[in-house]
Amino acid sequence: QVQLVESGGGLVQAGGSLRLSCAASGVTFSTYAMGWFRQSAGKERQFVAAINRRGDSTYYTDSVKGRFTISRDDAKNTILLQMNSLKPEDTAVYYCAGTHSWLNIYYTKISDYNTWGQGTQVTVSS
Repeated sequence: QVQLVESGGGLVQAGGSLRLSCAASGVTFSTYAMGWFRQSAGKERQFVAAINRRGDSTYYTDSVKGRFTISRDDAKNTILLQMNSLKPEDTAVYYCAGTHSWLNIYYTKISDYNTWGQGTQVTVSS
């Protein structure tokens, strides 16, 4: 059974940092491209960051470039999202997503992913 479990969310002041983790089980993790999405209250789920299966290519939405870093540790079947210089507009539920990929590419669309975590709340106070 494929499962993704996020952790690391919480409450932080603007300018602070958080690190989100996503642990995968039931998959051959090295064959999975992974991503992070977020959903704010009353808004649609949006792409945040993605990483390819080998971890040598990443992509970010413009609003987080230079502040967020996605990485993966295949030995631990885990991806991380390091979030620095957080802003109140980063407040959202953050979801980890994965998809098996034959190609070493990253994916940015919700429809590209078939496995999702339950989400973790990130709240940034001003």
